[in-house]
Amino acid sequence: MVQLYNCHPFGSQQIVPIKQEPELFCCGRDCVFVACAGGCKIDVFVFSQEVCEPLCSISTVGKVKQMRYSDVGDYLVAVEEKNQVTSLRAYVNWRCKSTGSSRASVRLVGIMIEDPLNGGPRDQMEIIEMPLSDSPLCISCCPVQGDLLVGCTNKLVVFYLKHLLHNELSMIDFERSLILHVVNITPIQIAFCAGYISIMMEFEVLVLKLLPCEKGAATTTPPKAIMLEQYQNESLLDQVPAAPSSQFESDDFVICQRPMELLGEESKSSGISVTLESTGLGSEDAVCFQVQYILYRCFSPDFSQVFSVEDTRLHSLQLLPMYRTGNSSTSDDKTASQNKELLSLFCFFSMPHVGYLYTIGNLAELISTYQYPERSQEAVLTPQFLHVITSNNLQCYTARCSAAAARDEDPYIDTTMKTCPPVTLDVCALRMQLFIGLKAMGYFKNHVILLTKATDENITERENPKRTFSRKAGSIRHRAPPATEPGWNLYVVNTVSTIQLYKEMVEYSRKYETIRTQSSIHLLSEAHLLIRAALMDPSLTESSEKDELLAAFRESCGYLGDCYSRFDTQFSHLTLPYYKMSALSVSDILSRGNSGMGRGCEDYGKGFVFYLKHSLSEDLDEELSEELATKVLQIFSIHEPIQLPHALCSPCLKNVSPQTAMRYLQKLDATHTSVLVTLTKAAMALKMQNLVAYKTEMGCHKEMMMVYGFMIEPRLLMHRRHEEIVSSELALHLKETQPGLLVASMVALYENSKIGLQEADLYFRVLCGNEDQERIPQLLVDFWEALLVACPQEAVLQDLLFKLVSQYVCRIARRQQPDTKPQKTPEELINSCCHYGLICPWITYMISTELLQDDESAEELSKLQSLLCGPSLDIASVLPFLEPLPEHTVAALSVLVLCDTRLGEHEKSIDKILDRCPEAVISYASHELKDANRVLWWTKLLPELCSRIRHGGGKDHILISALRETLSVVAMELEVKDFLNVLPEDGSATFFLPYLLNHNRRKSAT
Repeated sequence: MVQLYNCHPFGSQQIVPIKQEPELFCCGRDCVFVACAGGCKIDVFVFSQEVCEPLCSISTVGKVKQMRYSDVGDYLVAVEEKNQVTSLRAYVNWRCKSTGSSRASVRLVGIMIEDPLNGGPRDQMEIIEMPLSDSPLCISCCPVQGDLLVGCTNKLVVFYLKHLLHNELSMIDFERSLILHVVNITPIQIAFCAGYISIMMEFEVLVLKLLPCEKGAATTTPPKAIMLEQYQNESLLDQVPAAPSSQFESDDFVICQRPMELLGEESKSSGISVTLESTGLGSEDAVCFQVQYILYRCFSPDFSQVFSVEDTRLHSLQLLPMYRTGNSSTSDDKTASQNKELLSLFCFFSMPHVGYLYTIGNLAELISTYQYPERSQEAVLTPQFLHVITSNNLQCYTARCSAAAARDEDPYIDTTMKTCPPVTLDVCALRMQLFIGLKAMGYFKNHVILLTKATDENITERENPKRTFSRKAGSIRHRAPPATEPGWNLYVVNTVSTIQLYKEMVEYSRKYETIRTQSSIHLLSEAHLLIRAALMDPSLTESSEKDELLAAFRESCGYLGDCYSRFDTQFSHLTLPYYKMSALSVSDILSRGNSGMGRGCEDYGKGFVFYLKHSLSEDLDEELSEELATKVLQIFSIHEPIQLPHALCSPCLKNVSPQTAMRYLQKLDATHTSVLVTLTKAAMALKMQNLVAYKTEMGCHKEMMMVYGFMIEPRLLMHRRHEEIVSSELALHLKETQPGLLVASMVALYENSKIGLQEADLYFRVLCGNEDQERIPQLLVDFWEALLVACPQEAVLQDLLFKLVSQYVCRIARRQQPDTKPQKTPEELINSCCHYGLICPWITYMISTELLQDDESAEELSKLQSLLCGPSLDIASVLPFLEPLPEHTVAALSVLVLCDTRLGEHEKSIDKILDRCPEAVISYASHELKDANRVLWWTKLLPELCSRIRHGGGKDHILISALRETLSVVAMELEVKDFLNVLPEDGSATFFLPYLLNHNRRKSAT
């Protein structure tokens, strides 16, 4: 379906001053090449300040049958015919002809001729002849790399463009490196772009891609093998029963193929086989290729309007590249080809009454079908438009290239933050401009080139448009054109600027605002895509033009947002991304909706409510005025009252009147009672400084229900501004009155991924007003402990344990008191958290031997010892955190001995205890020296005690008491012989004798 509009994409027009009748032409970077009928020359016209002026003439060897220009390399290639011999020539450095130089050198491809001026400035044109074994039928230049593709019967030849430095001069040459043998085809048109090859026959189109591969995997075949394969294919065809010859020779029948469309690998079943033959020099750097099938399309002749096969065949094959945004072209051809990064590729071809546009970059997909009102003769596709000529009309249709390219550039474009009109949007005809006798068309930049040849009948129709028809023959008089008015012209039609056409389309769309909603949205979408395509132009640089286009882009997004917000369509949700891309603030959009529509709050569309709901759910840095904030409450109270609590928690509504908000909440509470409504009412009461109402609301639900309410709407406690976390007034009040509820709520937010661990740390620091980074507020420690009780994931468990250990050590070392009372005691943590272990008895005994100077340190020490006794802490990793502990205290000793014991270093632990606190050595040994460590009683502890008693010291009585306990244990564990062996040889027999006798009695009894 094609939407019809009457815009004005065509501006001024001018006639190119040509003395001889033009036969054909092609467009260049900034010029037009015209081959005159009956002559062996090409006239070149250049555009200077939008005026087409003659530049030079290029003499050719024969009559020009076809020509193409390549922007990369700045060369012209032509198929010429002389004496029924067709040849292919490339014209390089042709611009020197504009200086009046007639010098020209002719050489074969791949052969360089010495410069006659011995390296001086080059002022001569080069003609490169490219000999071919078969006559060239059609040619195409790659717009990305400048390579050349030549189509012959049953084959395609690829010439790669080469940039050379010859005699200190930059030159170009070609290398014939690849031949594609395609059996039983005669190409009418071909297209070549970035390795993609498109071939068009009368009713068939085939798109291929050359993929580089390893030499062993390349599908290249020597010529003999190709001939054999061709012979085998022909033999197979001969086996098919042939139809009677009279069937094909009769003029009453036309044999048509069945229409077919094959995409991707299915294209191989088209019956067209392609074989590659490498003709390069075979160097190690040579690249081998294999063929990938992309698209095959077969048509039947279109007899809907005419009855001639020649008038129904395909035409206007084209491959259109689009480049990644930001890749600007440069003046250097080689650099330009390297800087242009291909983003999307499109293939267009046309039947007389229908045009087809495919995207073939990633996979082949039909994105647009163009229905022409009359038979077309030629069409040219650009990123913004499709221009089509019929016998008397120049038609302009919109294109979907920018929509497809935008999605190739950003696969996540269709989100709540950004979007783009769909590729499947109906195309529209912007204009049909009358011309007489249109024959050919070309396009470059913002110029449409038209070749017209008016016949006698055309001129008669132009002179007498209101002619009448008669049954008598010869009633229509044909008047020959006067000698001063030739029947041909070459027109240059200038298209208007993108901004001008955009403004006209926007103005046009306003006619449909209240009558035809979809037409208004459709035309605004077309204007948006027009701007998108202009912004994706690689030649667009940082300039006032780009700034103007960006402003128009944002403006078009705002217009589309207005449309989707006002009208209840199935795509109303697009209001949000379009308004986001418009860069308009919420205040601007609220004011825009009121002034533009003149409606009350009850008339806002669901698209606008959707936008408002999502915008207020974000932490915007914008604060609405009291009037607009009240307007938002009115909108939600009518359309989505359940969203009122969420809206009031938004920073945008900071200036809302709490009394007004309370009235809306009370009305909502009467119909939709919930904990979220209650908490929001409590926040409003606190804002009004009504503590009585606040306490009433907070007493309506249990603490766990309120935690659930905060989990639904975290902004009751905090919001983000400028990447910073800001505490709410309610959170500040909870810190003083219900810190347990605040901590529990933050734990719930973390467990439900509403806040991260680092964000929670920052939040509690901001909430407690702690500017000192080294001093941790107690509420944050309470949060860490509560999170540990909740059993966090393994990914953050060690980090959380290290935070707590570091904080416990810091407070013990610095003797710091917490700023608030801890919410959990060591005993509560041990009983409720599996990560806190029971404190070993020997630790309790050791600590009891020394009176701590402050009780607060004792609680922190107990928590630290409990963590070290637990199963989760990695002792080896925690050792660096323990360095701040003062070494002279028993508290530090207990921690260090505990770490050594957890690491299996029991002998080291025994030495430390005997050195610093021998009173605890027996308690330690009784608890730790078990099972595999039982042997340390007599291999380590007993000899160590004897040695220390022998050398004397200030605590001999303690050591002797410990020795007695040790001997009792050893005597019970060892046999008499073993027991005697472990006793010291220099000891007093009277001291050890009682233990030996006691040991014998027990053994005898057993």
